[in-house]
Amino acid sequence: MDFGQAIKQLKQGNKVARKGWNGKGVWLVFMPSLYLEADKMNERTVKHIGRDTPVDCQPYIVMWTAEQKWQPGWLASQSDMLVEDWQVVSD
Repeated sequence: MDFGQAIKQLKQGNKVARKGWNGKGVWLVFMPSLYLEADKMNERTVKHIGRDTPVDCQPYIVMWTAEQKWQPGWLASQSDMLVEDWQVVSD
């Protein structure tokens, strides 16, 4: 599957990964937008934007790393965008 197809799969709620990635258990997932009222903020967010500001979080892609860490804001490399070894990851 190519990168465009992988993006479509992400938007449908599926996990995707490249066959060519070396890390075991590495995959991507799409996090849709999220709106949080000001009173729903955790302290680490309040520290930066204040108590009275709601958060309109925009969609982003997350990588689950080989070290089993949640890495928000994944960006595709040139090779990620041009290869056709993308696949849907089953749970």
